[in-house]
Amino acid sequence: MSVYRLLISCPDAHGLVAKVSQFIFEHNGNIKEAHHHLDDQNKRFFMRIEIESSSLSCSMDEFRTDFSSLGDQYNMAWHINDTAQLKRILIMGSKSSHCVADLLHRGHELELEGEIIGVLSNHQRLSKLASWYDVPFKQVSISKDTKESDIAKMSEAVDEFDPDVIVLARYMQIIPEDMCKQYEGKIINIHHSFLPSFVGANPYARAAERGVKLIGATCHYVTANLDEGPIIEQDVVRVDHADSADDMKKMGQDIEKITLAKGLQYHLEDRVLTCNNKTIVFS
Repeated sequence: MSVYRLLISCPDAHGLVAKVSQFIFEHNGNIKEAHHHLDDQNKRFFMRIEIESSSLSCSMDEFRTDFSSLGDQYNMAWHINDTAQLKRILIMGSKSSHCVADLLHRGHELELEGEIIGVLSNHQRLSKLASWYDVPFKQVSISKDTKESDIAKMSEAVDEFDPDVIVLARYMQIIPEDMCKQYEGKIINIHHSFLPSFVGANPYARAAERGVKLIGATCHYVTANLDEGPIIEQDVVRVDHADSADDMKKMGQDIEKITLAKGLQYHLEDRVLTCNNKTIVFS
């Protein structure tokens, strides 16, 4: 059954839930699921509504046109998506394959509400993995001596795939600022640490040195500020003094896979709205 998902973010105002619900009712819409949240600090209202598409007495385009006047009245940032149109997912990875393999398998088993359209890597190592799942693979090597031009080629390759969402599944290159802006809110990264602790590379070694008792992983949107984008999902696992950095890495990789898959699925299901540098996740 096809469902339309309406997402709204706007300044708080009296009667917003009633106004939106009345609009859907007047178009014969049947609401299947509804969530809303008021951010008291920012005085901003957020809403996510699932509408049974076949119940509406108008088309998607007509709905957009009619709703725009209500959106303008309340200064809404809003959009509506059709679940029948699967989002196009581009996976980007480097040498580590655990997150890439997990997502490819979930896609193969139809566990993701999206279509994996390709794997893009700066190494050849992931090509056989992509081939096994019958997913197009493209390599764009990035060298220290020609990094600027190589990054430009990488950006061009991304555009050629024409993705709706980009997943950095342990892609060990910094995304250029112009690409961050072009795909704002559409690039998802998995960081192998419980941010904001241990940003950057090799966090497990630093966690072992620090003697932490919990390690984790963070799924977040990518911005021009490294590892500082809005956080979508996090998870942890307990460790102790007997665990080496290698032990932590093995345990951490399991957490990375699960956390990335959850964060991506929330995005694919239109459950994430952002406010400044934080997220509202209607899980």
